[in-house]
Amino acid sequence: MIRFFKIVAALEGISLLVLLYFAYVDRVEHLVRIIGMCHGVLFIIYSVLALLLKFKLNWSWGKFIVAFLASFIPFGTFYIDYAYFRKPQNS
Repeated sequence: MIRFFKIVAALEGISLLVLLYFAYVDRVEHLVRIIGMCHGVLFIIYSVLALLLKFKLNWSWGKFIVAFLASFIPFGTFYIDYAYFRKPQNS
């Protein structure tokens, strides 16, 4: 499940960046609708997976909230991947 979460997190983060680009830089309305729908679906999947991992990995509510809120910030999901899964954990 962690591997799937990491893939979804990366796709969600990329889709947010692409969506912001086409919405505010290129202003291509038809692409914004298509990418926006894909991003919305990825956001929902990311949120559900984060909640499932909260219980599976026994995350605190604070850690879950940080993971959830990171999906609203550009590059936030990439930070979660690094901070929660790649950085060596102090035991």
